Amino acid sequence: MRLVMNEPVERMDRPYARRWWALLVLCLSLLIIVMANTALTVAAPDMTRDLGLSSADLQWVIDGYTVPYAALMLLLGAIGDKYSRRGALVLGLVVFGGGAVAGSLVGSSTGVIAARAVMGVGAALIMPATLSLLAATFPRAERAKAIVLWTATAGLAIAAGPLVAGALLEHHGWSSTFLINVPIAALAIVGALVLVPPSRAAHHNRIDYVGGLLSVVWIGSLVYMIIEGPHFGWGVKAVTAAVVAGAGLVLFVLWELRHPRPVVDVRRFAHRRFAGSNLAVALFFLAVFGAFYYLTQHLQFVLGYDALDTGVRMLPLAGAVFVGSALTGYLTPRVGMRITVTAGMVGGTTALALLTRVDASSAYGDLVLPLVMLGLAIGLALSPCTDAIMGAFPEAELGVGGAVNDTSLELGGSLGIAILGSVLSSSYSSHLADATAGGKLPAGALATAQDSVGAGYAVAQGIGDKARQLGEQAAQSANAEQAAQLKAQAGQLGHGARQMADAVGSSFSDAVAHTSLVGAVILGVGTVLVAILLPRGTGPGAETEAVPAADAEPGTGSETATATATESKPATDAESGTGTGSEAGDHSGSGGIAVPDADADADADAEKEASRGAGGLSGESAGTVTPRAAVS
Repeated sequence: MRLVMNEPVERMDRPYARRWWALLVLCLSLLIIVMANTALTVAAPDMTRDLGLSSADLQWVIDGYTVPYAALMLLLGAIGDKYSRRGALVLGLVVFGGGAVAGSLVGSSTGVIAARAVMGVGAALIMPATLSLLAATFPRAERAKAIVLWTATAGLAIAAGPLVAGALLEHHGWSSTFLINVPIAALAIVGALVLVPPSRAAHHNRIDYVGGLLSVVWIGSLVYMIIEGPHFGWGVKAVTAAVVAGAGLVLFVLWELRHPRPVVDVRRFAHRRFAGSNLAVALFFLAVFGAFYYLTQHLQFVLGYDALDTGVRMLPLAGAVFVGSALTGYLTPRVGMRITVTAGMVGGTTALALLTRVDASSAYGDLVLPLVMLGLAIGLALSPCTDAIMGAFPEAELGVGGAVNDTSLELGGSLGIAILGSVLSSSYSSHLADATAGGKLPAGALATAQDSVGAGYAVAQGIGDKARQLGEQAAQSANAEQAAQLKAQAGQLGHGARQMADAVGSSFSDAVAHTSLVGAVILGVGTVLVAILLPRGTGPGAETEAVPAADAEPGTGSETATATATESKPATDAESGTGTGSEAGDHSGSGGIAVPDADADADADAEKEASRGAGGLSGESAGTVTPRAAVS
């Protein structure tokens, strides 16, 4: 066995034997870049205390990772397609690990933000590479199963981040949440070189760098606006970012429509399956990241769990993701992608609706069912959508396909934290003002308490500390009258501290319920839109839809560059492109789309088919074409 795997997957005459081990490496790489964000939610209080972070500093410590991560994925995905997908993965892991080391060593907010930005660049290399390598390495019949495991890993990472960070914070400082990434990244690098075969597009012309840079401008500006506006107000920075994002998007679309080899063919978004899948991914992560943002705070501040206990109590979500992912592999081939995805989104909407019942008396048990339902919903909906998005891209653009999927995911997550976080903040502030009305709390203390639930409890604790100090003075006073006065004041302050803590807890609980209602409405409306967009059916009589052919020249606008796609049940092993050459034109994964079989015309027009389909041959015999455009 070779120490380093050097045989490109495109040159193999049969499916790569160690592809499932390769998938383990890809999932490990995905795990650390998702955990890097979710782990920070429980490490934030320690970082705030040790580094003296303001609320603005803390926001950018979190989002300094998000901006480069979201903005760079399309361009870096295209570069990985042209030069080396495995090379992009390894380079991304090196950059990510280097940023993690730097983040553990710095001692200022600026240093941590910069380190997080470097990690975001690494993540932008890693994320699309994991999906493109998965699609290139697995034969079409197995790709849907592999994507199920990839999606389940993403769901696991969402819940595992706080658990790992909480365990580390039991005995170590916040820097350990950065350092834990380093050995994992090193292990993933070794695994990538030993187990993951190199891959790049068989036919790829010059990269559309202008389109790529325009994508960086408009996506980066949009994410910046999403972060800046809701959290810091719609001042000059946020408005400027909004204008740049809008102008950049228009220029990007116009350029891509005219360019013969666009970085991404925006015409794909005119097709229902592709548009519906991207919308579903974005909406789901809007709901998931938004809910995760306020539920972790509720568990820590209102219910009083420490970091480790919070992580443990998010595990039902992770376990449910795996169950939901397993169900989608069974359901999608039988009832179709539309029903499976819609059912998942209905489940997610129901989970958020259940959270509207949260109040000051709610315990952890009241959150378990919504967490389980949300996890099941993630597993049901995201795997078919990711498979559909990846299947819409030809072999030469698998990295771009992964980047499109991941950009939808990241934009949805950013919107979720921004929109639902803003609703949470304003609702909490309003409820706290009402709860403390008529009291004797100074205006400055109220304003501080309204900043966040953590600040609210800090104000209550400060009042309680003052009460204890007065009590100690009363005990030490030799003057009985003075001691009585001090004791009375201490009693009043102690009562006020308890009232303040109760007001903070009930206000935040009410804000969670209100924010969940907003999230449920958004996801519910999105569910209707996705159900309308996604085509119906699972069999030969199913609704058909024209989708861009995998082997068509992108951006030409030719009517012949589309293939009529019909939803069908997945092919069996003998029919699915594993080398039999006897298929009847149905190469599809779970809940897939059938595409015309290239073998049917191979004898009559072999040269033409070679020029159009050679890029799709990856891991199968020469007699079988892997239908890279087949949307499952």
